Amino acid sequence: MGGHRAIRYRCEYVALVVIAMVVGVLPWSFTRWAGWALGQAFYLFDYSHRRLAITNLQTAFPTRKPAECRALARSTFHHFGRLATDLLKFRTLSPNAMLDLIEVSGAERVEEARAHGKGILFLTGHFGSWEIQALAHALKFGSMSVMARALDNPHVHQFLECIRVSTGNAVIYRRGALRRVFRTLRQNGAVGILIDQHVQSRDAVYVKFFKRSVATTSALAVLAARTGAPVIPLFALPLNNGRYRLVYEPAVAPPENETPEALRAFTQRCTDVLETYVRRHPSLWLWMHRRWRDEESEFNETEDVFPAAQ
Repeated sequence: MGGHRAIRYRCEYVALVVIAMVVGVLPWSFTRWAGWALGQAFYLFDYSHRRLAITNLQTAFPTRKPAECRALARSTFHHFGRLATDLLKFRTLSPNAMLDLIEVSGAERVEEARAHGKGILFLTGHFGSWEIQALAHALKFGSMSVMARALDNPHVHQFLECIRVSTGNAVIYRRGALRRVFRTLRQNGAVGILIDQHVQSRDAVYVKFFKRSVATTSALAVLAARTGAPVIPLFALPLNNGRYRLVYEPAVAPPENETPEALRAFTQRCTDVLETYVRRHPSLWLWMHRRWRDEESEFNETEDVFPAAQ
């Protein structure tokens, strides 16, 4: 790690710890104000991500006026500021206090899926309060294993992982992912997969998201095809009263087989569910990510996570 990068990573970590300490001892009303202020600061000073968010919004909603897209981008930054401070506050609560802030819609779908005995695959994205969503799910229905990418900053990575596993969840990173995921599903456990990030590997499939092609992981489709585990969309909506609603949608129709077309069609169905939520609540999605890129992705740079079926 270069010297300048190491110093930057250390400064980011110290700033995070200070914010966490302050948020932890102050009331929720201040926490949410601080989150709004944090989001506003990033909107004002992070020019590159602000421009990217506005561009993405104009791509997704071509009929909206530029002023509307700028307002939506600002609201998105405010949401993600609150998302950060809410998570730092949420981590300080007891399990019972956490549950007091949670409402659930569709709980019966989790129990029905579990009764199949093949495990459950939860489909989600960087939408709403996805970090709190995983913590609350573990308290309501038992732990899940969440597939994630390691953060570049190792200090922040360790800090966030401590939060993610605090209610019993596990985090699965790329190395050894296949073995751990199959083992979890064989034990009738749950695995969460986020499908809304650009993928640069040969296991990507191209589907439509807001009428444009996006490179999307095929991991969820392959797992569903090989294991028969039900795939349930899961989202956490922040409510105006400071609570959160976990929404478990009906299971997505499984892939008919493991052919490329079947995997692509299934991934499209999953992406359509996510798009429906983003259209309903556009300020709750991560518009600062470069989701739409040229189709000539560097597929040879990353090895497959899921090798072809033998």
